[in-house]
Amino acid sequence: MSRTYIFKRFERFWHWSQAALILFMLASGFEVHGVYKLLGWQRAVELHTTAAWALIVLWAFAIFWHFTTGEWKQYIPTTEKIAAVMRYYAFGIFDRNAHHPFRTTQLTKHNPLQRLAYLFVKLFINPLIWISGLLYLYYPELARTSAMGGIELGSVATAHTLAAFLMLIFLIVHVYFATTGHTPLAHIKAMITGWEDLEEEPLASKPG
Repeated sequence: MSRTYIFKRFERFWHWSQAALILFMLASGFEVHGVYKLLGWQRAVELHTTAAWALIVLWAFAIFWHFTTGEWKQYIPTTEKIAAVMRYYAFGIFDRNAHHPFRTTQLTKHNPLQRLAYLFVKLFINPLIWISGLLYLYYPELARTSAMGGIELGSVATAHTLAAFLMLIFLIVHVYFATTGHTPLAHIKAMITGWEDLEEEPLASKPG
């Protein structure tokens, strides 16, 4: 194992703050939909809206940080080793002697499958949450103009709920894969401290 500094301070702050806000919004959103009663409907709506604005501000800072630091390049999709990574997660992960085909570095933090997943979140799920949420929040004002183009409130609510369930699915899968390091908490600790213990490259066998 080699200990390498992978995740920068803002990167870790952004990750955990985003996770906390999204989890709170999912919880308060389910209460708004009447799944359970804890805060009360009105209070849940108010806190859900406040958390939404906080998340939008956080996303704005994160976008700025990614582009000014060049970290946006981490999400450029690639097919290099994607078949090997897929085979590893499908079969190799159950073999203790199998090595992950992708090696994490500061310049390549995400394997090909992660890049595709994160790109889908950033280009589809996040914008869908943003747009549907803002339309839902300001629907009465927008409906008095021609801005909505005949779009009904129910359609906006459905789109927002769909985005929430897609985000929930992503979180579940994300948490699962976060436990697939050399120990169940290895990747999680790395996102807390910034330092990750990386497996050494397996030595190629010498020809006989």
